[in-house]
Amino acid sequence: MTWFIFAALTALSESSKDLFSKIGLARMNEYLVSWVLMTFSIPLLSVALVLSGIPDIGPHYLSALIAHGTLNTLAIILYMRAIKSSELSITVPMVAFSPLFLLITSPIIVGEFPSAAGLIGVILIVAGSYLLHLNQLSRGVLMPFKALFEQPGPRYMMLVAFIWSITANFDKIGVRNSSPMFWSFSLAVFMSIAMLPVALLTNRNLFRTIRKNLRCLIPIGLFQGCALLFQMLAVQLTLVAYVVAIKRTSTALSVIWGAIFLKEKNIREKLLGVGIMLAGVTLIVLN
Repeated sequence: MTWFIFAALTALSESSKDLFSKIGLARMNEYLVSWVLMTFSIPLLSVALVLSGIPDIGPHYLSALIAHGTLNTLAIILYMRAIKSSELSITVPMVAFSPLFLLITSPIIVGEFPSAAGLIGVILIVAGSYLLHLNQLSRGVLMPFKALFEQPGPRYMMLVAFIWSITANFDKIGVRNSSPMFWSFSLAVFMSIAMLPVALLTNRNLFRTIRKNLRCLIPIGLFQGCALLFQMLAVQLTLVAYVVAIKRTSTALSVIWGAIFLKEKNIREKLLGVGIMLAGVTLIVLN
C-alpha cells in the first residue's frame, strides 16, 4: 500500500497549495503566482534528483515533456485565475470533472472505453455538481447548472479539468522514460521557463513583489514540489487511475480549508456535493 500513502500525500499537498495560492492571489496577479508555483518547487525537486541520481532517458521522454509542459503551463495559469475569481470551495471541486473528460480523451489516446460503472460515475459527478449549489435552488431548479457557466471560476476550472484529462497520460509516459524525480524536475523547469516571460510582462516589479511576499510564496512552491514528487512516485507503483482517484480527494480538503481559514460559507451543502462527485470519480477511475 505504499502507492496509497504517496497518493494521499499528493492530495494533502494539493489542497495545501490551493490554500496558500488563494492567499497569495489576494496580493498578486495569477501570472506571478503561477510562475512562483513551479519555480519555487525546483529547489526541493533538485535535492530529490541529486539523491536519486540521473536515470537513463527513453525515446519518448522529450515529446512527452514538450506536450505535457506546454498544456500544463496553460492549465496552471487558468487554475490560478479560477481560484482568484471565485470561492475556493466552488472552483476547486470542478477539477473532479477531469474523469468525465477522460471518457472522451481516453478512447482517443489509449483506446479505453467506459464500463457501466463508469457511466454511473458520470451521473454521480453531474449530481454532485448540482448539489454544490443547493443554496441557490430558490432562484430556480436549473440555477445550479447555470451557475457553473455564469461564474468565471468554475468555467476556468472546467477547462483545466479537460487539459488535465489529456496531460495525465503523459505523466506515465514521462516516468517510464526517465524516473519520478527526473520527470518532476523536468516539468518544473520547463514550465518555470515557459511562464517567466508572462510573469515579467505582467509585473513591473516582479522580484520586489516576490521579496515582500516570501512568507506566502515559499509554501506554495514547497507544497507544489511535494505534490509533484508524491504523484510521480505513486504513478510508478500503480495505475494512474488509482492515483488520480485518491488525488481528487484534495477537492474535499480544499472545501474544508476554505471554511476554516478563508471563512467561506454554505460549506455543508458544498461538502455533500463534493462527496457525491468524488464517489463518481472513484467509480470511473477504479472500475
